[in-house]
Amino acid sequence: MRKQISVIAAAVGAALIALPAAWAADKAAAKGADKGAAPAPAMAMYMNPSEIKWGDAPPVLPKGAKMAVLSGDPGKAGPFVARLQVPASYKIPPHYHSTDEDLTVISGSFHLGEGDKMETKGAHEMKAGGFHHLPAKTHHYAFAKGASVVQINAMGPFDIVYIDPKDDPSKAADAKAAAPGKADTKDAKKK
Repeated sequence: MRKQISVIAAAVGAALIALPAAWAADKAAAKGADKGAAPAPAMAMYMNPSEIKWGDAPPVLPKGAKMAVLSGDPGKAGPFVARLQVPASYKIPPHYHSTDEDLTVISGSFHLGEGDKMETKGAHEMKAGGFHHLPAKTHHYAFAKGASVVQINAMGPFDIVYIDPKDDPSKAADAKAAAPGKADTKDAKKK
């Protein structure tokens, strides 16, 4: 019995001595790893509301909203967290996303419905603290009756594909920018 305990103790001792060397070797290999290797874990982040930097939402969303990216990059592959601040009477027409979307209502209330047409009577009212999971490619719409803030957790790159392309505000902005203005038309007539 004593001999067995001695053998076990010697094996545990050898493992404890070898373990730091193995960890050091793994760490060194990770530093020299190719670009396909998994990234090192991110550092912890703490952010209070006063530290959130709001800006205009991207042109793919109707005007009037503000957005803040809290973590990650919605334009790149990988997880991200963003907040969307919308004014009263804000509407996002029927659309879908290529990836799953998790939405948490931070303040106010946000109405969500599924389908190809915005039907306000059939929408679910999500109050502050409410959570909504939406699988990729699910046709849905959203609106707020009062000012609201929602948090979006998803995988990038984030996209919004409108069911009716005419509802895409970025396309309308592109068309408006491409159309000649009244001053251009007057100048053209003078020539």
